[in-house]
Amino acid sequence: MKSSELEAFLEHITIIKALSKNTLLAYANDLYEFEEFLGAPCIEADTKSVLAFLARFNNSYTLNRKLSTINSFFEYCSSQNWAEDKPLVKHSKLPMALPKFLEYDFIISRLEMLEKDGWLGARDRAFILFLYASGCRVSEALNAKYSDIEDGWLKIRSAKGEKERMVPIAAKALASINDYLSVRKFKSDFLWLNYKGSKLSRISAFKITHEYLGVSPHVLRHSFASSLVIGGADIVVVQELLGHSSISTTQIYTHIKKQNLQDTIFAYHPLRGEIRI
Repeated sequence: MKSSELEAFLEHITIIKALSKNTLLAYANDLYEFEEFLGAPCIEADTKSVLAFLARFNNSYTLNRKLSTINSFFEYCSSQNWAEDKPLVKHSKLPMALPKFLEYDFIISRLEMLEKDGWLGARDRAFILFLYASGCRVSEALNAKYSDIEDGWLKIRSAKGEKERMVPIAAKALASINDYLSVRKFKSDFLWLNYKGSKLSRISAFKITHEYLGVSPHVLRHSFASSLVIGGADIVVVQELLGHSSISTTQIYTHIKKQNLQDTIFAYHPLRGEIRI
């Protein structure tokens, strides 16, 4: 049977917080499970019982989600003066997840297989090269206009409300864009159009990259950054090119460089069988 505090909390996040249906279900399931484990109302839990409950889970993501739910419950109870002391448990440190990226040779080899006849084929090729050459977010790419390109530089108006940034575009990508525009059926300042002449949608952008590369457009943004870092680019410069407001967001790519160096040693060093990093 649900405790009154638990019912009040679930009502609070449903009505006041207006959380999504899936989030509400996850919160409810986590707290029901916790209360069943305790054999008592959740509000009676202390730090020791929270740790005992969390010790049942090996996956850090699951553990942190359940801890976030419990913390949210006690934050609410504290705000209602129902609980004087809140259990103090820190989140588990999650493993660093390296972003997926594609190698340059793979991208080019797939583009060589792309059907070049017709303006839509030219568009698809140019769009993929544009994403890989600029590191744009897909929302930024879809809002790009031909007038944003000047003397080999692209002006990017960030969709996240950050300042505009300038990114140099590789000659190969510029040539592909010009080839596409020379055969495009419709006139528009927007670079990327669908078959009806309207601005390309996010769904269409995903279909293009997934059809030819098997990935989302965002993976090409990761590929842009990863290629630069592996090639030796300064992380601060990569931050500027990506439009990250914090360097900590960009530093994930330094782990890719470290992994690349490790793979190189394992593949080519004469003592590779003895090396452990």
